[in-house]
Amino acid sequence: MTILDSWTRGEHTWEGTSHPTYRKGSGPGVVVIHEIPGPTPSVIGFGQELVDAGYTVVLPHLFGKAGGAWNGVNVARAMAQVCISSEFTKLATGVTTPIAGWLRSLARDLHAELGGPGVGALGMCFTGGFALAMMVDDSVAAPVLCQPSVPFTVGKARSADVNLSPADLEVVRRRAAGGCAVLGIQYASDPLTGTRFDTLDRELGDGFIRVDLPGKGHSVVTEQRSQVAVDRVLDFFGGRLRA
Repeated sequence: MTILDSWTRGEHTWEGTSHPTYRKGSGPGVVVIHEIPGPTPSVIGFGQELVDAGYTVVLPHLFGKAGGAWNGVNVARAMAQVCISSEFTKLATGVTTPIAGWLRSLARDLHAELGGPGVGALGMCFTGGFALAMMVDDSVAAPVLCQPSVPFTVGKARSADVNLSPADLEVVRRRAAGGCAVLGIQYASDPLTGTRFDTLDRELGDGFIRVDLPGKGHSVVTEQRSQVAVDRVLDFFGGRLRA
C-alpha cells in the first residue's frame, strides 16, 4: 500500500517526450507540479486537499521518486537528475524552460476534456515558475507560483529573472492585462526566490497578486505549509475556475 494507490496512474506524451501522471478527483482541472525531490507525501497531500475541495488534480511526475520522502538522499538524487536533463533550465536567464511545451500540452488536453474557463497550474520551488510559462497557452486560466527558485539565485540578474523568453513574457503581460491574474506566494525572507516577485510586480502590475508570508520558510504549501497560503490558493482557483 502506497500513498499514490488511490490515484490513477497515466502517461502524457508530447512531441516524443513522455512522463507519468497521477490523477484524482472531479470538477475543474488543476495541474500541480512537484518540487525537488519529487512527488513527496507533502506534495501528494496538498493535491489531496485540492481533490477534497472539488477539483480534478493531475500530478505530473517529472523527476525523483514518486511518493519518496523529503530527505537529503532524495534531494541529492533529484538534483543530479535535473542538472543533467535538457528539459530544465537552471542558470540561464531570458529563456523559457523546455518542459513548458510538455506541460502546456498536458493543460490543453485536460481543458479539452473537462471544459470550463480553463485549468489551474501550480508550480513550487524548482518548478515554481513553470505555471507562468504554462499561461502562455490560453487553456491555463489560474497560474500559481509558489516560491519560484529558478534560475538559481546566483547574482542579481538570475535572482530577478522569471524564467521566460522575451516573447513568452510578452504573452504573459498581455494575458495578465486582459484579466488572467497570476498568484505568487513566498516567505518574505526566503533567499531562494531572489527578487523575481519584484520583477513580476513591475512587469504585470495589478495582474500580479503577491503574497509575502512572514518568516524564513520555503515550501509554502508543503514542507513549511502555511494555512494562509493554502487558503489563498483555494480562493484563487475558486474565483478563476468555477464559472
